[in-house]
Amino acid sequence: MTNKLLKPPSSAAGTLLRGNTKRNIKVTIIIKMTVTLAILISSCAPRESNSPIENMITPLAPTPVPAPTSGRPPYYPGELVEYIAQTGDTLPALAARFNTSIAEILEANPIIPREATTMPAGLPMKIPIYYLPLWGTAYQSIPDSAFINGPAHIGFSTSAFVAASSGWLKDYRAYAGGKNRTGAEIVEYVSTNYSISPRLLLALLEYQSGALTQPDIPSTRYMLGHRRVYYDSPYLQIIIASNVLNNGYYSWRAGMLTEFELIDGSLMRPDPWQNAGSAALQYYFSRIDSGSKYYASIGPEGLARVYRELFGDPWQDPTIQIPGSLEQPALRFPFRAGYIWAYTGGPHTGWGTGEPFAAVDFAPASNTTGCYTVSNDLFVTAMADGLIVRSDIDGVVLDLDKDGDERTGWVLFYLHLATNERISVGREVTVGDPLGYPSCEGGSSTGTHVHVARKYNGEWILADGPLAFDFEGWTANSGGEAYIGTLSRGPLTVRACTCSDSLSQIKSEIP
Repeated sequence: MTNKLLKPPSSAAGTLLRGNTKRNIKVTIIIKMTVTLAILISSCAPRESNSPIENMITPLAPTPVPAPTSGRPPYYPGELVEYIAQTGDTLPALAARFNTSIAEILEANPIIPREATTMPAGLPMKIPIYYLPLWGTAYQSIPDSAFINGPAHIGFSTSAFVAASSGWLKDYRAYAGGKNRTGAEIVEYVSTNYSISPRLLLALLEYQSGALTQPDIPSTRYMLGHRRVYYDSPYLQIIIASNVLNNGYYSWRAGMLTEFELIDGSLMRPDPWQNAGSAALQYYFSRIDSGSKYYASIGPEGLARVYRELFGDPWQDPTIQIPGSLEQPALRFPFRAGYIWAYTGGPHTGWGTGEPFAAVDFAPASNTTGCYTVSNDLFVTAMADGLIVRSDIDGVVLDLDKDGDERTGWVLFYLHLATNERISVGREVTVGDPLGYPSCEGGSSTGTHVHVARKYNGEWILADGPLAFDFEGWTANSGGEAYIGTLSRGPLTVRACTCSDSLSQIKSEIP
């Protein structure tokens, strides 16, 4: 039984990038894809209008843009450089980006405890650096809070913003996620599922297709430049774009995105001082462009300018996306105490394909394979106290701070709960309460199971690493590839296997 989260077009996801991603952050990983160059900027000039958005964005000038560099000198091996911790930084990721080691960073910064999870934003640090050539621009396009669909976007109305525009998105309609939706509703739908800022998606749509100012959808087949068979509609182009953005963002978070290639084969190494949101945009545009067009897109007159003109400067008041010393609240296993379930999937994508490796899978221990209906006592349970803020085919979200908004604080995400007897929105639950039954519903799955993941302030939290998933003292560890991994507690280890054998079985022991 293979329990893979492969979302079909109607469920807002797709198989896009790496299927079996190596996650050894000690090793430099070159992410390679072959993508055909596509025209990104609408050939139509903005027409005159009284719309408050109209004429704000001017087409990117087709003049050559030289490759920007960080201007970093060729440091001596191990030379200490100044670094101010950014939101969400972890020691493993910093070590990978500066080509150094965790031990050396700790030695240079004795104030940092060895068990540290996330660094406090603004913390002055000394990083032993080992120089690599071809480090890219030091320009930062957007803060992480402008990338994630988190607290910074509370109160923003995508529908109202699009309604005030006069571009093609205003009148666009498509079948998405099981129902007909407007252009604004599609942006909101994708933003919610991928947890990417709706403002960022709108800025990308305007920058690449004139969605807010041009009357007609670009005639080019692949509007956003992402060439994939059957994914040529605007809605599915947004899906692919969101998946690529998340692959870049969370690869940077994990310390994996130390270098990648543009579509012309040239090597790109993000500047070690970059932030996750800016590195993600660099990776995004590397999948569809190269040369002057690529450097223009990641510079101050590219996507960043469009975002500023539409929504103001996001750097004026950036939200701390991930606080320092973040700790996961105590969590139970997502099944009844005293019952034995199988650990069927190690760290793998929380939503979509590739990064973020934020989820793990569990299934009732059974000799039955494939998709089947479980007995009445094998329900999925609340891993903590909270409030149900979303419940549909695309997942159940348990809000632990009970403020009713999944963009703030800790939330738990469950996927593949059967429609029948699935818990409803608005229900307040206590740890151990039933939420529904594991199934194959919600995306593509070849076996009955439940898929669980965590988010904090809207950001997917990686299932392994400094903030590893912890169930009753059992912590998740990656095996280097999607779905491969273990749960460990002291000397005990359980390995992930869809076979549901004795070595993959685990019992919830807390009553």
